[in-house]
Amino acid sequence: MAKMSFENHIMKQFDEELEEIRTRLMEMGGKVEQQLQNSIRAISDADSKLAEDVIAEEQHVDEMEVDIDEACILIIARRQPAASDLRLVMMVTKAVNDLERIGDEAKKIANHAVILAEQGDSSEGYTEVRHLGQSVSRMLANALDAFARFDVDAAMRTLEEDKQIDLDYKTALRELVTYMMEDPRSISRVINVLWVLRSLERIGDHAKNLCEQIVFVVKGKDIRHQK
Repeated sequence: MAKMSFENHIMKQFDEELEEIRTRLMEMGGKVEQQLQNSIRAISDADSKLAEDVIAEEQHVDEMEVDIDEACILIIARRQPAASDLRLVMMVTKAVNDLERIGDEAKKIANHAVILAEQGDSSEGYTEVRHLGQSVSRMLANALDAFARFDVDAAMRTLEEDKQIDLDYKTALRELVTYMMEDPRSISRVINVLWVLRSLERIGDHAKNLCEQIVFVVKGKDIRHQK
């Protein structure tokens, strides 16, 4: 009986540790989701102060990545997880990397928001930024929600959203390149907008990675690079 009690105690601790890294991953996801929304709003509102807040917050995101990675390493070293538990730990280590990259892209958008605010009143390209920004923000939110519920079907639906984001990105590029050709004076400003759109497209890619990792945790199936 004492041995069984000890084993149950160890299993309870292990379950708590797994739940803890899940919770911390969701906290990090919420943080980068807010960073993304604020960086887009900083562009639309020409709000340099908000952009600077996003830039400053990136250090906190980096620290969260390091802390969660260390927690995952300790779990592997102490518990030697197997099967689905091991897949969960490995997924978290990959997911925090994607979330940190999303934070990096949000910081880039914020940097361009500061530059664009300094360059003046023109809002050329802002419609494209808002449209793509809304799509990418929705995709990231859906990916995080799918992870919170371990919902493979939701993950697969969200994964498909990346195709439309890629199409919208290419369409926006064509429109803005045409605009620069018609008005060479706009080149410097529009190039900054193009970099913003590029960051948004990359965030979509990272959200797609999160969805693929959810499938891996739940089903044990690696769907990366598959059509």
